[in-house]
Amino acid sequence: MASTVDDKPSIKTVFGPGLASRQAIARVEVPTTGRGMVDISGLVDRWLTSVQAVEGLLTVFLRHTSASLAVQENADPSASADLMDAYDRLVPMDWNWRHSLDGPADMAAHVKSALTGVNLAIPVVHGRADLGTWQGIFVVEHRLEGHRRDVTLHYLGT
Repeated sequence: MASTVDDKPSIKTVFGPGLASRQAIARVEVPTTGRGMVDISGLVDRWLTSVQAVEGLLTVFLRHTSASLAVQENADPSASADLMDAYDRLVPMDWNWRHSLDGPADMAAHVKSALTGVNLAIPVVHGRADLGTWQGIFVVEHRLEGHRRDVTLHYLGT
Protein backbone atom coordinates (compact mmCIF):
# COMPACT_ATOMS: atom_id res chain seq x y z
CA MET A 1 0.00 0.00 0.00
CA ALA A 2 1.42 3.37 -0.98
CA SER A 3 1.51 6.14 1.55
CA THR A 4 -0.03 9.49 0.80
CA VAL A 5 1.15 12.99 1.53
CA ASP A 6 -1.24 15.67 2.75
CA ASP A 7 -1.27 18.41 0.10
CA LYS A 8 -1.97 21.10 2.70
CA PRO A 9 1.42 22.31 3.95
CA SER A 10 1.71 23.10 7.64
CA ILE A 11 4.10 25.95 6.83
CA LYS A 12 2.96 28.92 4.79
CA THR A 13 4.18 29.02 1.20
CA VAL A 14 4.97 32.46 -0.17
CA PHE A 15 5.87 33.25 -3.77
CA GLY A 16 5.96 36.40 -5.82
CA PRO A 17 7.26 39.93 -5.87
CA GLY A 18 7.68 42.05 -2.80
CA LEU A 19 9.87 39.66 -0.83
CA ALA A 20 13.30 41.09 -0.15
CA SER A 21 15.92 38.39 -0.44
CA ARG A 22 19.14 38.77 1.49
CA GLN A 23 22.12 36.66 2.37
CA ALA A 24 24.74 36.28 5.06
CA ILE A 25 27.93 34.26 5.17
CA ALA A 26 30.39 33.38 7.92
CA ARG A 27 33.23 31.00 8.56
CA VAL A 28 33.46 29.44 12.01
CA GLU A 29 36.13 27.23 13.52
CA VAL A 30 35.00 24.04 15.22
CA PRO A 31 37.53 22.27 17.46
CA THR A 32 37.36 18.48 17.57
CA THR A 33 38.99 16.17 20.10
CA GLY A 34 39.63 13.31 17.69
CA ARG A 35 37.40 10.61 16.27
CA GLY A 36 33.82 11.52 17.13
CA MET A 37 30.96 13.92 16.53
CA VAL A 38 30.63 17.57 17.55
CA ASP A 39 27.09 18.97 17.72
CA ILE A 40 27.06 22.45 16.14
CA SER A 41 23.27 22.92 16.18
CA GLY A 42 23.40 25.58 18.90
CA LEU A 43 26.17 27.45 17.11
CA VAL A 44 24.11 27.41 13.90
CA ASP A 45 20.95 28.64 15.64
CA ARG A 46 22.86 31.46 17.38
CA TRP A 47 24.34 32.53 14.05
CA LEU A 48 20.93 32.47 12.34
CA THR A 49 19.60 34.69 15.14
CA SER A 50 22.56 37.07 14.81
CA VAL A 51 21.92 37.56 11.07
CA GLN A 52 18.18 37.96 11.68
CA ALA A 53 17.25 35.02 9.47
CA VAL A 54 13.52 34.51 8.97
CA GLU A 55 12.65 32.09 6.15
CA GLY A 56 15.16 30.67 3.70
CA LEU A 57 17.88 28.12 3.16
CA LEU A 58 21.03 27.48 5.16
CA THR A 59 24.00 25.87 3.48
CA VAL A 60 26.63 24.37 5.77
CA PHE A 61 29.97 23.52 4.13
CA LEU A 62 33.00 21.85 5.73
CA ARG A 63 36.33 22.87 4.21
CA HIS A 64 38.14 19.57 4.80
CA THR A 65 38.56 16.10 3.28
CA SER A 66 39.05 13.98 6.41
CA ALA A 67 35.93 15.06 8.31
CA SER A 68 32.30 15.38 7.28
CA LEU A 69 28.91 16.83 8.17
CA ALA A 70 25.81 14.94 9.22
CA VAL A 71 22.29 15.51 10.46
CA GLN A 72 21.87 12.80 13.08
CA GLU A 73 20.26 11.78 16.38
CA ASN A 74 21.23 14.24 19.11
CA ALA A 75 19.32 12.99 22.16
CA ASP A 76 21.34 9.88 23.04
CA PRO A 77 25.17 9.97 22.89
CA SER A 78 25.27 6.21 22.29
CA ALA A 79 23.80 6.84 18.81
CA SER A 80 26.89 8.86 17.88
CA ALA A 81 29.19 6.18 19.29
CA ASP A 82 27.36 3.47 17.32
CA LEU A 83 27.56 5.54 14.14
CA MET A 84 31.32 6.04 14.56
CA ASP A 85 31.74 2.28 15.13
CA ALA A 86 29.72 1.58 11.97
CA TYR A 87 31.97 3.94 9.96
CA ASP A 88 35.00 2.02 11.24
CA ARG A 89 33.50 -1.35 10.28
CA LEU A 90 32.61 -0.09 6.79
CA VAL A 91 35.97 1.61 6.20
CA PRO A 92 38.68 -0.07 8.31
CA MET A 93 41.73 1.98 9.20
CA ASP A 94 44.08 -0.99 8.87
CA TRP A 95 43.28 -1.76 5.25
CA ASN A 96 46.32 -1.71 2.96
CA TRP A 97 45.90 1.95 1.92
CA ARG A 98 48.50 3.41 -0.44
CA HIS A 99 47.92 7.02 0.69
CA SER A 100 49.19 7.51 4.25
CA LEU A 101 50.87 10.93 4.24
CA ASP A 102 49.26 11.96 7.54
CA GLY A 103 49.37 8.59 9.25
CA PRO A 104 47.63 5.23 9.04
CA ALA A 105 44.13 6.66 9.54
CA ASP A 106 44.53 9.25 6.77
CA MET A 107 43.01 7.47 3.77
CA ALA A 108 40.24 5.84 5.79
CA ALA A 109 39.27 9.36 6.96
CA HIS A 110 39.17 10.57 3.34
CA VAL A 111 36.93 7.67 2.28
CA LYS A 112 34.53 8.23 5.21
CA SER A 113 34.35 11.92 4.31
CA ALA A 114 33.63 11.08 0.66
CA LEU A 115 30.86 8.66 1.67
CA THR A 116 29.15 11.01 4.11
CA GLY A 117 29.71 14.42 2.52
CA VAL A 118 30.87 17.89 3.44
CA ASN A 119 27.78 19.98 2.72
CA LEU A 120 24.22 20.23 4.00
CA ALA A 121 21.20 22.24 2.85
CA ILE A 122 18.77 22.93 5.69
CA PRO A 123 15.53 24.93 5.47
CA VAL A 124 15.23 27.87 7.86
CA VAL A 125 11.72 28.40 9.23
CA HIS A 126 10.81 31.14 11.70
CA GLY A 127 14.51 31.96 12.13
CA ARG A 128 15.68 28.47 13.08
CA ALA A 129 17.12 25.47 11.29
CA ASP A 130 14.07 23.31 10.53
CA LEU A 131 15.34 20.15 12.19
CA GLY A 132 13.27 17.33 13.59
CA THR A 133 12.86 16.79 17.32
CA TRP A 134 15.84 14.45 17.66
CA GLN A 135 18.04 15.87 14.90
CA GLY A 136 21.26 17.79 15.32
CA ILE A 137 23.89 19.16 12.95
CA PHE A 138 27.26 17.51 13.51
CA VAL A 139 30.86 17.87 12.40
CA VAL A 140 32.11 14.29 12.20
CA GLU A 141 35.85 13.94 12.85
CA HIS A 142 37.23 10.87 11.11
CA ARG A 143 40.85 11.27 12.23
CA LEU A 144 42.14 9.92 15.51
CA GLU A 145 43.59 13.23 16.69
CA GLY A 146 41.77 16.50 17.22
CA HIS A 147 41.71 19.26 14.62
CA ARG A 148 40.30 22.73 14.13
CA ARG A 149 37.71 22.40 11.36
CA ASP A 150 36.52 25.35 9.27
CA VAL A 151 32.79 25.44 8.60
CA THR A 152 31.22 27.96 6.21
CA LEU A 153 27.63 29.00 6.94
CA HIS A 154 25.62 30.65 4.17
CA TYR A 155 22.06 31.87 4.60
CA LEU A 156 19.84 32.99 1.73
CA GLY A 157 16.32 34.11 2.48
CA THR A 158 14.20 36.81 4.05
